[in-house]
Amino acid sequence: MSDQTRLQRFEQRTEWLLAAVALLFLACYSIRVLAQPRGFGDAVLHVVMVALYLVFVTDYLVRFYLAEPRGRWFVRNLLDLAIVALPMLRPLRLLSLAVVLEVLQRVIGHSIRGRVATYTAGGVVTIVYAASLAVLDVERDAPHAQITSFGDALWWAISTVTTVGYGDLAPVTFGGRLIAVALMIAGISLLGVVTATLASWIVERVAEEDDANRAATARQIEELRDEIRGLQRSRERDSTT
Repeated sequence: MSDQTRLQRFEQRTEWLLAAVALLFLACYSIRVLAQPRGFGDAVLHVVMVALYLVFVTDYLVRFYLAEPRGRWFVRNLLDLAIVALPMLRPLRLLSLAVVLEVLQRVIGHSIRGRVATYTAGGVVTIVYAASLAVLDVERDAPHAQITSFGDALWWAISTVTTVGYGDLAPVTFGGRLIAVALMIAGISLLGVVTATLASWIVERVAEEDDANRAATARQIEELRDEIRGLQRSRERDSTT
């Protein structure tokens, strides 16, 4: 068994587990941002989130070990490296916007490929919700902040991911602006994926119909040839008699 096959088998076996871990992390992050627990509750959430983060780090290291060649895999998966390195650059605040979306996209992309409506709905809901939490977390305590409630954050995320950008709410912190950039790119990328998938589906259907028409035409031609051969044989028999 080759290393690349081992990598593919590992990813297939762990993708749903990682999705569950990502959703659990998002749930913990939601409680931390929306409920803002203090003292022991906040400490417990922090420990749980760190433990869940270590699962993603372990997943990255195992996939790197199984990849062959490792150098090519490393270059092609720099985004994964940035995701697992993100908490080293700042606390775990923005982890949900990165690692959760990366894992869920990997799972959704394999499990419901071609189901454009489901992919779009799931992707948009996940992106908007995670971005709302992240931007609220970094914005609400900033001086002159405009996004101070989850309702404001949700409205801002929806208008940003659709690239409408009304401008009534805008992040004032560096972290909030980074989230805005990532959200705009995610919105454009999601639209591109949906458009490309739909176009691919249409081309595939047209190709299938074209193949079916060609097969039907070939059968009709063969039937006509059989009829002609039959007529020729009957004429030959008549002429001999």
